Amino acid sequence: MLNVLNWLRTRDADLSALRRAGRAAIVMPALFALCDKVVGNPAMATFASFGALSGLLFVDFSGAMGQRLAAQTGLVAAGAVLVTVGTLASRTAWLAVLVTLVVGFLVLFAGVVSSVLAGASTALLVAFVLPVTLPAPVSALPDRLAGWLLAGAASVIAVGLLWPAPRREPLRLATATACALLARRLRSEVDCVRGGFGPVGAAEYRALSDEAGAAVAALRTSFFGTPYRPTGLSTSARTLVRLVDQVVWLDAILERMPLDEEPGPTDAVVCDVKVAAATLLEHGAASLESVSDSSAELERDLRRLEAAREAMETAVTGDLPLHRPRTTTPGSAETPATPAADDAMAGILGALEPSFRAQEMSFAISAMATNIGLTVAALRRGWWDHVLGRGPSGVPSFLSSAQERAGAHVERHSVWLHNSVRGAIALALAVLLAESTGVQHSFWVVLGTLAVLRSNALSTGQNALRGLLGTGVGFVIGGGIVYGVGTHTTALWLLLPLAVAFAGLAPAAISFAAGQAGFTTVLLILYNIIEPAGWQIGLVRVEDVALGCGVSLVAGALFWPRGAGRALGQALADSYAEGAHYLRGAIQYGVARCDAAAPAPATPQDERRRAAAASRRLDDAFRGFLAERGTKHIPLADVTTLITGVAALRLTSDAILDLWERETVTSQEDRTAARGEILYAGTLLVDWYEAAARALAGSGAVPDRAARDEAADGRLLDAVRRDLTADDGRGTSTAVKMIWTFDHIDAARRLQAGILRPARAAATLRQGRGPFGPRRALRVRSSRA
Repeated sequence: MLNVLNWLRTRDADLSALRRAGRAAIVMPALFALCDKVVGNPAMATFASFGALSGLLFVDFSGAMGQRLAAQTGLVAAGAVLVTVGTLASRTAWLAVLVTLVVGFLVLFAGVVSSVLAGASTALLVAFVLPVTLPAPVSALPDRLAGWLLAGAASVIAVGLLWPAPRREPLRLATATACALLARRLRSEVDCVRGGFGPVGAAEYRALSDEAGAAVAALRTSFFGTPYRPTGLSTSARTLVRLVDQVVWLDAILERMPLDEEPGPTDAVVCDVKVAAATLLEHGAASLESVSDSSAELERDLRRLEAAREAMETAVTGDLPLHRPRTTTPGSAETPATPAADDAMAGILGALEPSFRAQEMSFAISAMATNIGLTVAALRRGWWDHVLGRGPSGVPSFLSSAQERAGAHVERHSVWLHNSVRGAIALALAVLLAESTGVQHSFWVVLGTLAVLRSNALSTGQNALRGLLGTGVGFVIGGGIVYGVGTHTTALWLLLPLAVAFAGLAPAAISFAAGQAGFTTVLLILYNIIEPAGWQIGLVRVEDVALGCGVSLVAGALFWPRGAGRALGQALADSYAEGAHYLRGAIQYGVARCDAAAPAPATPQDERRRAAAASRRLDDAFRGFLAERGTKHIPLADVTTLITGVAALRLTSDAILDLWERETVTSQEDRTAARGEILYAGTLLVDWYEAAARALAGSGAVPDRAARDEAADGRLLDAVRRDLTADDGRGTSTAVKMIWTFDHIDAARRLQAGILRPARAAATLRQGRGPFGPRRALRVRSSRA
């Protein structure tokens, strides 16, 4: 037995499949016996059986027990509605086909807003497919609902009492761990600066850096390791998922903050910011891990960080050796700067570099702390607040979030939209085929379609072959059992729990085909208990599933022939194009704020929303790419590098907006030249990302990354010299933030080094014959629009 458990753990690490199979093996036969032998109602027995399989085998909700039970209850209620709709539509063939098309699309597309809905889509479709393919009058509805609701109540009780699963929140715990280690790394860096760069301190810093990097990598693996985004529509899930991109971005920022063994003039104030940021991050990580109410503590730490950042900005601008009168004579031009002044100007960038990195880091940690506070507050809400959808202030409502997510995928390149349309059409065709051919068990035609339908035509074919193979094996095994048992139904009753357990465990422990064999065996036993007919029932099911597989092959070939790889290439192209557009808008917003006389510019909210929507579509395309079988012609590490680049580009734009939204410009200096330098640098960068996006879409090549213009820093400093050297210092803060905006642009430029090679590899595959699609140039919306 120990060897068997060890073998299972290699294929079913947390024994979740075994847990589901064990529950179903107990509950499903018991309900079937109750309805068939005690109540004596075959229709009720059929719906109770499939309701138990749907609720215990086809779904596996995660989270706290209360959340799991609530999701299970919601599945039962939604399933009852679908049973009703399916029964009412089952009497007329054309109505059944039309309603299947609509319901199939709604159920499949609804998964885009929540992993809970995505994970329950098969169970929900079974609740509709079963009644719509078994025509019955309205008078049969009470028996069907009774069977379904009985199974639903039993599944809720079983989830809560029969081998309850431990609370599984890997994303939250992995995020908390990464935050805590990043905070320790930050403190170690401060200790090295303040205590000198001894070998012990430097070694400890390197060890913590490696440990924090490994934790961030583990978080990325946890986030990207599922076929759909591991979040739901709950407030805590929506705020938690934002932390993943922010943690990865913070890790990249800290990697760009090398230890400087030479003491600098701003070390003291920069270290103060780092200590305040580390304290905030430590408390946030502890609060996220324990789900403890530390809102007051986080708010206090956040204020301290803001105060330390403001003090750093004041100290940096005040310590610059610039505030002295300019040498001018009435009616003459400004006297050229002396060599000493030029040296001082040349040292400005070196003095501002550490403070810029601290400012960038503090913005990232402040945003993370805000999301941590919202996540914990949402997790600590009472049951009634959960029911009413009351979330913490500052978080969009349930309905607005659902609308935003769904709206992001109402776009012709959306993988989720394609899959939903394709799946709905395939199910409707299966119902039409079942109605027109008059097969004996039309339910299995549609279920066969649903079982083998996957992300593209290739894997649909692979699953169809596996499904037919498994069904054939199950027919042989089940037929042999039925033939050997004969009319001894007692033996069939004894074999039923074993068959259910195998059907539930086989897909995870053995293969998809083995799972199909198990379900075929369960079906043979069920039907021969209700109405003994021998092995012929198995033959009927092989025929029906073959029809369903054929439908899924046709639907896959017609409606999604290019595969998930090509969709991923298009999603990457759209995301980089929209990210570049957002970056342009953020830069334009910043330079517009520099003019004190001009009206306040509008924040680029539309660009921000479009960039976020493109990122959601990219996430879904990537998960479809992961789930797709077959050889990956581009390393997954390269794909995740490109996806991380999208997030970094968007967060850089957020940082620029945050920088200027906090600035009040009072100086009336003419900053036309400085604004021109920033806009020119930003335009070159945005143009590069747009060209890369077009190449990823199949048009052109990814250009060489833009080299750093060493003279640009000097030109910008010359352009802001008046602000920096004015007697009153009123424009110094604005000038420093213009320099920091230039640094943000340079940070986005440095991203090119990491994404250039994988972007070129992806573009080559996209324009050739690879997993990113056939040769075909697609247009990407230009951010110049």
